[in-house]
Amino acid sequence: MSSNSENIPEPGESGPDAAEVARRIGANAGIERREDGQIDVLKTIGGVRGLAESLLPGMVFLIIFTIGQQLNTALIASVAVALIFTIIRLVRRGNLTQALSGLAGVAICAIFSRATGEAKDYYVPGFYTNLAYGAALIISVLVKWPLMGVIFGFIRSENTSWRAQKLRARQYAWATWIVVAVFAARLAVQVPLYFADNVPALGAARLAMGVPLYAAGLWVAWMISRPTTQLAD
Repeated sequence: MSSNSENIPEPGESGPDAAEVARRIGANAGIERREDGQIDVLKTIGGVRGLAESLLPGMVFLIIFTIGQQLNTALIASVAVALIFTIIRLVRRGNLTQALSGLAGVAICAIFSRATGEAKDYYVPGFYTNLAYGAALIISVLVKWPLMGVIFGFIRSENTSWRAQKLRARQYAWATWIVVAVFAARLAVQVPLYFADNVPALGAARLAMGVPLYAAGLWVAWMISRPTTQLAD
């Protein structure tokens, strides 16, 4: 679809700034596309290194605490792993924001847990994160700017023209609900485990439902929002 179609008047648009904000969000979403037109899930999550950075700090925390029941040791080890990854990124002149955000996330989890003395509270910040992202996605659908449409539309060179087409707008709304379901599923499974004080199960669920589940949800969202034969990708 030609990028010139972005000039088509869009339903419910509050002004020209809305489309510009959408383009900026799409450009900075970090979602990668392969040469064959499919989403590159592995590259989107940062490749093998990105996957390791996401999983290892939490895995180290869970293993050490489960084996030794030593909260401080588990917290220190978790932060140390994140710090090592951050240093590696900095030495290799990687993205500074990405390098520090991962460390900050692990540090916040450690602070929550250390403040209460409860291992299960290591996972509390994740609950708030899932709530925030889920709420943002739901609001985007309600105001007819589904975020997966904003992001995928940019990647597919549709920009914001898809909003003028009911079918495309509906497809992107469903794609956004798919990602909402990922955040909702995490909360539905993990919050009961938190209140049951089942740290091993909670930790395992966090690992399994973290990057792997998000990547799967992203891929499903991409596939169900593919343009029809009349709207070539």
